[in-house]
Amino acid sequence: MMEEKNIPEKPDCDQSVGPLPPMNNADAAMDAESSGEERRDAFYDAGSIITGNGRHTIHCLTIIGQIEGHYLSPSQNKTTKYEHVIPQLVSVEEDPKIDGLLILLNTVGGDIEAGLALAELVAGMRKPTVSLVLGGGHSIGVPLAVAAKRSFIASTASMTIHPVRVNGLILGVPQTIDYFKRMQDRITRFVTENSRISADAFYRLVMNTDELVLDVGTVLEGEEAVEAGLIDDVGTLSDAIRCLYDMIDAYKEKEGQQRGHVRRNSYGNPHSRRRS
Repeated sequence: MMEEKNIPEKPDCDQSVGPLPPMNNADAAMDAESSGEERRDAFYDAGSIITGNGRHTIHCLTIIGQIEGHYLSPSQNKTTKYEHVIPQLVSVEEDPKIDGLLILLNTVGGDIEAGLALAELVAGMRKPTVSLVLGGGHSIGVPLAVAAKRSFIASTASMTIHPVRVNGLILGVPQTIDYFKRMQDRITRFVTENSRISADAFYRLVMNTDELVLDVGTVLEGEEAVEAGLIDDVGTLSDAIRCLYDMIDAYKEKEGQQRGHVRRNSYGNPHSRRRS
């Protein structure tokens, strides 16, 4: 439901350290075990993992339950904390060892501004990104799903599109209605800019009164979300990973061509500081 809203230790340059003794098998095993424990801790704490056994190294990020924003959710709720996800997205973008990002979504929605903040970060990444909606990508999960450069939805998954809603006390004044409208416009603008659906079509889905009994909005299942223009394709995990690998190949090829072009221009430009 929508609501309103292991950094390595720095070496001491002054210390003189002699050559380290060679690592034996026991030390190597301990390091491998420690690395495995760190990966497990990252998985349990933040719901993410880095996979490096395939063609490329990808970061898998899960967004599940309720997206927690400025206020803590009840302890019995499963949540995705946006303050945990934001640093991960920055790390993926800046880490040269990570080639792409896979986002797995099964969320009921949550805090609007937190969800939009995460969606904006994903949409602004240079590296290849793919999202896969599993189970549900409801409410503010819709912008998160379309934020990736390529989006997939499982055939059994669904997405609920509805107007902005808020919990708690509100003032029944025109300014409140205007604020809700502006908030809805922000969501609509982001979704339409990052998918194939038009603003008018999205608005009709949001304001539909013929489908939900106790609410306003629309529930789209897998193929329907594709036909509406929200999601690119119906697919499975293997489809999403294959697509991400292909995008990474194309991205690396383009980056290599650009670097070669820059080198040729640098050596050919008499004013370039890199001229030999």
